[in-house]
Parts: sequence; structure tokens; C-alpha cells
Amino acid sequence: MDWWQVLVAVGGGLLLLWAVVLALLWRSRPEDLTVREALRLLPDLIRLVRRLATDRSLPGGVRLRLWLLLGYLLSPVDLVPDVVPVLGHADDVVVVALALRSVARTAGNEALTRAWPGTPAGLAVVVRLAGLDQRPAARLRPDVGPD
Repeated sequence: MDWWQVLVAVGGGLLLLWAVVLALLWRSRPEDLTVREALRLLPDLIRLVRRLATDRSLPGGVRLRLWLLLGYLLSPVDLVPDVVPVLGHADDVVVVALALRSVARTAGNEALTRAWPGTPAGLAVVVRLAGLDQRPAARLRPDVGPD
């Protein structure tokens, strides 16, 4: 087997692995969440993740996951390059959703609500993105009304 055949085989394997990971990430997103809705929240989500990562009241493992998420978001290397229209940022949204679900289940709605820098409507989307019940967040933030 020549070196170029090995290179093509390894490249094809990596491409296939990338496609499988992307499909799994996309499949695990909340069904009613649109990409456009999630992309609008990206600046507030980054501030939320940074605030949670520096919150000493959260367990160290949670903060470590958040720092790793920030590193992924700031890294120029993504599952789907950001130059690909829509899908380039969609993978970021899916990765943030998965990380927020993990963090929110450990830290709780209270930590998300306390650290949220955006609007009440944005918080409702983040709570939905994290796969949490929206009612506890509404009780904690009096300016968030029921749907």
C-alpha cells in the first residue's frame, strides 16, 4: 500500500468520524430550538459560561467543563468550520447546549439564573436549551412571565 493510499484512508476515516459526531450532536439538540434563535444568544451565552466558570460556589468539575467549553468556542478549530454558512455556527450551538445541560443538571436553575447577563426571554431560551423546566427560572426572576 502506497503512502498516499494510507493518507486517503486516514483522511476518509476522519471525515466519516467527523460526520458521525456532527450527526449525533445535531440529533441531541432540543427539537423546538431553531438555529437562528440560538445564534442570537451566542454573546450572552459566552458571558454566562464565563460567569459560571468563575463562580466559586459551583463544584470544580462543573467549572472545568465550562473552561473547556470556552476554550472550544474560542478555538479556531471546530467540528464544522465557521466559514460554512449556518452549519459552521450550528455545531457551536449544539456543543453549548450539551455542556449547559450537563452543567445545569449539576448546578441547577438557580446558578443559570443568577449568572444570566441577558434578557428574560433569552433566559427562557437558555433554560429550554439546557433541557430544564422553565417554571423554576420564572419563580427566581420575577420579570420572567409564564409562556
